Amino acid sequence: MLGVIGIIISLGLLIYLAYRGISVLILAPVLALFAVLFQGGSTHILANYTEVFMVNFAAYAKTYFPVFLLGAIFGKLMDDSGAAKSIAYAISTKLGKSKAILAVVLSSSILTYGGVSMFVVAFAVFPIAAELFREADIPKRFLPASIAIGSFTFTMTALPGTPQIQNAIPMPFFGTTLWAAPILGLIGALLMFGMCMFWIEGRVKKAKSKGEGYGIHPNEVIQEIDVSNLPKLSIALTPIILVLVGNYLLGKYIFATMDGAFLKDFGGISISKVQGIWSLITALVIAIIISIILMWKNIENITKTVNSGAIGSLLAIANTSSEVGYGNVIKTLGAFAIIQAGILAIPGSPLISLAAATSILAGITGSASGGMSIALGALGDIYMQKSAVLGISPQVLHRIAAMACGGLDSLPHNGAVITLLGICGMTHKQSYADIGMCTVVIPMVSAVICIGFATLGVV
Repeated sequence: MLGVIGIIISLGLLIYLAYRGISVLILAPVLALFAVLFQGGSTHILANYTEVFMVNFAAYAKTYFPVFLLGAIFGKLMDDSGAAKSIAYAISTKLGKSKAILAVVLSSSILTYGGVSMFVVAFAVFPIAAELFREADIPKRFLPASIAIGSFTFTMTALPGTPQIQNAIPMPFFGTTLWAAPILGLIGALLMFGMCMFWIEGRVKKAKSKGEGYGIHPNEVIQEIDVSNLPKLSIALTPIILVLVGNYLLGKYIFATMDGAFLKDFGGISISKVQGIWSLITALVIAIIISIILMWKNIENITKTVNSGAIGSLLAIANTSSEVGYGNVIKTLGAFAIIQAGILAIPGSPLISLAAATSILAGITGSASGGMSIALGALGDIYMQKSAVLGISPQVLHRIAAMACGGLDSLPHNGAVITLLGICGMTHKQSYADIGMCTVVIPMVSAVICIGFATLGVV
């Protein structure tokens, strides 16, 4: 029992201290070893650090670093070239101020679904969104939630084919691709989009009926966008289309049909375990090369842009790898068997306990990717075994895990939420209630409904 208490205290400190701004790079190993001490393993601290924490840190980085690296470079190219702003501007101009919220959501959605990071999306969309909200006299406190709907929900976890890391993580665990369970994913995406739009539109209507408008924000600084320097919409969209179409074609017709016999010389891994990652890596490389060719005139310094994206990816992969290292140290403790048994004992389909474990760990770490990585690292093999017995497709496991990670991850201590509020110049008090409804409550409800569809055989 003392070991379980140690794990709970360790997790609690991880949430609290991360919220207070201490880096996960420091917190993860320290608090993992803190839990080891509670287990009575004072003599095993260095062994747990070098042989468990760092081994799993390195294993995660080995698998996903190319995705983080290429994704960050691609996002930086889309940002510095003005392509992201071009897409957002075109959509907002087409829909106009009468559909300001829809314009913001669609702009964020297209960029996120195209592989642009959520942080780049927020920076690119905010200036245009603020102008639309001001012209439509929509309270600014609803702006963060509008951006979050498009970038933190269905395009991150549900839409089949999305190249976001949350959709890539399950692939090596389940031998799937980004397009896993497409019908189930589309159902989840429609549910999230529909419920979120209904919520935010209703909230805005109610606020405006009380006479509330955009408001006065004296500290607001919005940079003017020079439309003349933005790439044409067709050029801006080309790299995004290449990521999506390229990944699909490579996964379905190239790597899926490849004779993987040569892999016996590389540890004997099966082609199904790597085809998803290989397809995404190749598609991103192609999109990056084409982006540079098409938009080199719009980028002030290509070398600086590429280097900046590459360097920016390091912190993201290191943070997530640290969380994975933390989870695997906890996994090795004897007390974790009690927690694991409790999770697996959740009644009903194993999809329910998979979703619960993924969402809870995402909430604890404040990271959808970190929480899902820990959950699948600890329990992925068990769920594969249980699903094989019950006839549940690995594709369904992939999609449910991905959707579930996008629920409790967006609690107030989440780094993306804090960054989004900072970009928009809003506080938790002003805007988090709507962010929480759209990125926590509604995605969780959607995941539950999709579990119901999955039990009926919908894939």
